[in-house]
Amino acid sequence: MAKILIVDDSAMSRRILRGILEHAGHQVSEAEDGMVALEKYFLEKPDLVLLDLIMKGMLGMEVLKKVRLMDHDARVIVASADIQSSTRAMTQAEGAAAFVNKPFVSEFVLKTVDLVLEGRNHGSD
Repeated sequence: MAKILIVDDSAMSRRILRGILEHAGHQVSEAEDGMVALEKYFLEKPDLVLLDLIMKGMLGMEVLKKVRLMDHDARVIVASADIQSSTRAMTQAEGAAAFVNKPFVSEFVLKTVDLVLEGRNHGSD
């Protein structure tokens, strides 16, 4: 199973995603803001990042850009309540592999994670 970093300032969102991912056998770590996320990405080298867009301090889009600068092959799934197609297009232009919407649907999250880990980008739900 994969090492997955969850980046979200909402403890409830992190807890829900952790439950979904650990139930499927993944190893999960968490970051509550962008700076912690960048440090953990550098130190832990996760296989995949689930990234919220709206956070205190550093926004998710900036985190996405910095992670992709650090590792061009980084696999990042944006996990957000923002359903605008323009937001999705911007995240994909910055290298996000997929997009999952809040509230999370376990089956869709796991399907998206599996597809991205297999190296196949996935559109969105």
